[in-house]
Amino acid sequence: MEGTNPVNKKLAAALSGGAVLVLALSGCSSDDGDKKLDDWAKKVCDTAVGPQSKKIADANAAIKKQTADNSSPDEVKSTDSKAFGDISAAYAQRSAALKKAGAPPTDDGEKKLNDAVKELDGLSKSYADLKTQTDKLDTKDQSAFADDLAKIAEELGKLSKSENTAQKKLEAGDVGKAMREQDGCKSAASSPKTQS
Repeated sequence: MEGTNPVNKKLAAALSGGAVLVLALSGCSSDDGDKKLDDWAKKVCDTAVGPQSKKIADANAAIKKQTADNSSPDEVKSTDSKAFGDISAAYAQRSAALKKAGAPPTDDGEKKLNDAVKELDGLSKSYADLKTQTDKLDTKDQSAFADDLAKIAEELGKLSKSENTAQKKLEAGDVGKAMREQDGCKSAASSPKTQS
Protein backbone atom coordinates (compact mmCIF):
# COMPACT_ATOMS: atom_id res chain seq x y z
CA MET A 1 0.00 0.00 0.00
CA GLU A 2 2.85 2.38 0.80
CA GLY A 3 4.06 1.94 -2.77
CA THR A 4 1.14 3.99 -4.06
CA ASN A 5 1.75 6.89 -1.73
CA PRO A 6 4.53 8.79 -3.57
CA VAL A 7 2.55 8.64 -6.80
CA ASN A 8 -0.61 9.84 -5.14
CA LYS A 9 1.36 12.68 -3.52
CA LYS A 10 2.27 13.77 -7.07
CA LEU A 11 -1.40 13.60 -7.94
CA ALA A 12 -2.33 15.74 -4.95
CA ALA A 13 0.39 18.28 -5.77
CA ALA A 14 -0.72 18.51 -9.39
CA LEU A 15 -4.36 18.87 -8.39
CA SER A 16 -3.66 21.67 -5.94
CA GLY A 17 -1.91 23.57 -8.73
CA GLY A 18 -5.18 23.54 -10.64
CA ALA A 19 -7.08 25.51 -8.04
CA VAL A 20 -4.91 28.62 -8.33
CA LEU A 21 -7.50 30.61 -10.31
CA VAL A 22 -9.74 30.92 -7.28
CA LEU A 23 -7.00 32.59 -5.27
CA ALA A 24 -6.29 35.07 -8.06
CA LEU A 25 -9.60 36.72 -7.27
CA SER A 26 -8.48 38.03 -3.91
CA GLY A 27 -6.51 41.24 -3.75
CA CYS A 28 -6.91 44.96 -3.91
CA SER A 29 -10.31 46.59 -3.83
CA SER A 30 -11.86 48.78 -6.50
CA ASP A 31 -13.24 52.29 -6.46
CA ASP A 32 -16.96 52.88 -6.81
CA GLY A 33 -16.89 51.60 -10.39
CA ASP A 34 -19.86 51.39 -12.66
CA LYS A 35 -23.15 49.85 -11.56
CA LYS A 36 -23.62 47.60 -14.61
CA LEU A 37 -20.19 46.09 -14.13
CA ASP A 38 -20.77 45.65 -10.39
CA ASP A 39 -24.11 43.94 -11.07
CA TRP A 40 -22.45 41.61 -13.59
CA ALA A 41 -19.61 40.84 -11.17
CA LYS A 42 -22.07 40.06 -8.37
CA LYS A 43 -23.99 37.65 -10.58
CA VAL A 44 -20.80 35.88 -11.69
CA CYS A 45 -19.29 35.68 -8.20
CA ASP A 46 -22.50 34.43 -6.59
CA THR A 47 -23.22 31.76 -9.21
CA ALA A 48 -20.09 30.98 -11.21
CA VAL A 49 -17.23 31.44 -8.76
CA GLY A 50 -18.20 30.96 -5.13
CA PRO A 51 -20.08 27.63 -5.04
CA GLN A 52 -17.91 25.93 -7.68
CA SER A 53 -14.67 27.11 -6.06
CA LYS A 54 -15.76 25.41 -2.87
CA LYS A 55 -16.40 22.14 -4.76
CA ILE A 56 -12.94 22.30 -6.31
CA ALA A 57 -11.33 23.07 -2.93
CA ASP A 58 -13.24 20.19 -1.28
CA ALA A 59 -12.11 17.77 -4.02
CA ASN A 60 -8.54 18.96 -3.52
CA ALA A 61 -8.80 18.45 0.23
CA ALA A 62 -10.16 14.91 -0.23
CA ILE A 63 -7.16 13.90 -2.35
CA LYS A 64 -4.70 15.50 0.06
CA LYS A 65 -6.34 13.82 3.08
CA GLN A 66 -6.33 10.43 1.43
CA THR A 67 -2.66 10.88 0.49
CA ALA A 68 -1.78 11.77 4.07
CA ASP A 69 -3.76 8.77 5.33
CA ASN A 70 -1.61 6.34 3.30
CA SER A 71 -4.76 4.91 1.75
CA SER A 72 -5.22 1.59 -0.03
CA PRO A 73 -5.35 1.47 -3.86
CA ASP A 74 -9.14 1.03 -3.75
CA GLU A 75 -9.50 4.13 -1.54
CA VAL A 76 -7.14 6.10 -3.81
CA LYS A 77 -9.14 5.09 -6.89
CA SER A 78 -12.49 5.89 -5.30
CA THR A 79 -11.44 9.25 -3.85
CA ASP A 80 -9.61 10.41 -6.99
CA SER A 81 -12.48 9.36 -9.25
CA LYS A 82 -15.00 11.29 -7.16
CA ALA A 83 -12.68 14.32 -6.95
CA PHE A 84 -12.16 14.45 -10.73
CA GLY A 85 -15.91 14.08 -11.29
CA ASP A 86 -16.64 16.89 -8.84
CA ILE A 87 -14.06 19.19 -10.45
CA SER A 88 -15.40 18.41 -13.93
CA ALA A 89 -18.94 19.26 -12.77
CA ALA A 90 -17.74 22.45 -11.05
CA TYR A 91 -16.09 23.73 -14.23
CA ALA A 92 -19.19 22.85 -16.29
CA GLN A 93 -21.41 24.70 -13.79
CA ARG A 94 -19.05 27.68 -13.80
CA SER A 95 -19.23 27.76 -17.61
CA ALA A 96 -23.04 27.59 -17.59
CA ALA A 97 -23.27 30.34 -14.97
CA LEU A 98 -20.93 32.58 -16.98
CA LYS A 99 -23.00 32.02 -20.14
CA LYS A 100 -26.14 32.90 -18.20
CA ALA A 101 -24.54 36.08 -16.79
CA GLY A 102 -23.57 37.15 -20.30
CA ALA A 103 -20.64 39.28 -21.38
CA PRO A 104 -19.26 41.89 -18.99
CA PRO A 105 -20.06 45.48 -20.08
CA THR A 106 -16.51 46.19 -21.25
CA ASP A 107 -14.51 46.36 -24.50
CA ASP A 108 -14.13 42.87 -25.97
CA GLY A 109 -16.45 41.56 -23.24
CA GLU A 110 -18.20 39.15 -25.61
CA LYS A 111 -14.94 37.68 -26.93
CA LYS A 112 -13.44 37.36 -23.46
CA LEU A 113 -16.60 35.66 -22.20
CA ASN A 114 -16.68 33.22 -25.13
CA ASP A 115 -13.00 32.36 -24.67
CA ALA A 116 -13.48 31.79 -20.93
CA VAL A 117 -16.55 29.59 -21.51
CA LYS A 118 -14.65 27.54 -24.11
CA GLU A 119 -11.75 27.14 -21.68
CA LEU A 120 -14.04 26.08 -18.82
CA ASP A 121 -15.80 23.55 -21.06
CA GLY A 122 -12.40 22.16 -22.05
CA LEU A 123 -11.34 21.88 -18.42
CA SER A 124 -14.57 20.12 -17.56
CA LYS A 125 -13.97 17.59 -20.34
CA SER A 126 -10.33 17.06 -19.33
CA TYR A 127 -11.25 16.32 -15.71
CA ALA A 128 -14.05 14.01 -16.91
CA ASP A 129 -11.43 12.16 -18.98
CA LEU A 130 -9.20 11.85 -15.91
CA LYS A 131 -12.16 10.41 -13.99
CA THR A 132 -12.73 7.84 -16.77
CA GLN A 133 -9.04 6.85 -16.70
CA THR A 134 -9.14 6.57 -12.90
CA ASP A 135 -12.25 4.39 -13.04
CA LYS A 136 -10.33 1.94 -15.27
CA LEU A 137 -7.37 1.57 -12.86
CA ASP A 138 -6.64 -2.02 -11.82
CA THR A 139 -6.19 -1.97 -8.05
CA LYS A 140 -5.33 -5.70 -7.89
CA ASP A 141 -2.00 -5.24 -9.71
CA GLN A 142 0.09 -2.90 -7.53
CA SER A 143 2.74 -2.26 -10.17
CA ALA A 144 0.29 -1.49 -12.99
CA PHE A 145 -1.80 0.62 -10.60
CA ALA A 146 1.23 2.73 -9.61
CA ASP A 147 2.30 3.15 -13.26
CA ASP A 148 -1.20 4.15 -14.42
CA LEU A 149 -1.66 6.52 -11.48
CA ALA A 150 1.67 8.15 -12.34
CA LYS A 151 0.42 8.74 -15.92
CA ILE A 152 -2.76 10.35 -14.56
CA ALA A 153 -0.69 12.54 -12.23
CA GLU A 154 1.48 13.61 -15.19
CA GLU A 155 -1.59 14.54 -17.28
CA LEU A 156 -3.03 16.41 -14.33
CA GLY A 157 0.23 18.32 -13.89
CA LYS A 158 0.14 19.45 -17.52
CA LEU A 159 -3.52 20.37 -17.21
CA SER A 160 -3.01 22.48 -14.09
CA LYS A 161 -0.14 24.39 -15.74
CA SER A 162 -2.17 25.23 -18.84
CA GLU A 163 -5.35 26.36 -17.07
CA ASN A 164 -7.12 29.66 -16.78
CA THR A 165 -5.54 31.86 -19.46
CA ALA A 166 -8.88 33.01 -20.89
CA GLN A 167 -10.39 33.36 -17.41
CA LYS A 168 -7.51 35.59 -16.36
CA LYS A 169 -8.12 37.77 -19.43
CA LEU A 170 -11.84 37.95 -18.60
CA GLU A 171 -11.00 38.97 -15.02
CA ALA A 172 -8.38 41.57 -15.93
CA GLY A 173 -8.64 45.30 -15.27
CA ASP A 174 -11.95 46.78 -14.16
CA VAL A 175 -13.75 43.42 -14.37
CA GLY A 176 -11.31 41.87 -11.89
CA LYS A 177 -11.59 44.87 -9.59
CA ALA A 178 -15.37 44.63 -9.61
CA MET A 179 -15.21 40.88 -8.92
CA ARG A 180 -12.84 41.29 -5.98
CA GLU A 181 -15.45 43.54 -4.33
CA GLN A 182 -18.10 40.80 -4.36
CA ASP A 183 -18.69 38.55 -1.36
CA GLY A 184 -18.95 35.43 -3.56
CA CYS A 185 -15.45 35.99 -4.93
CA LYS A 186 -14.02 37.06 -1.57
CA SER A 187 -15.26 33.89 0.11
CA ALA A 188 -13.95 31.78 -2.78
CA ALA A 189 -10.52 33.34 -2.42
CA SER A 190 -10.37 32.86 1.34
CA SER A 191 -11.88 29.31 1.27
CA PRO A 192 -13.41 29.47 4.74
CA LYS A 193 -13.06 26.20 6.62
CA THR A 194 -16.34 26.71 8.44
CA GLN A 195 -18.40 26.00 5.32
CA SER A 196 -19.32 22.41 4.55
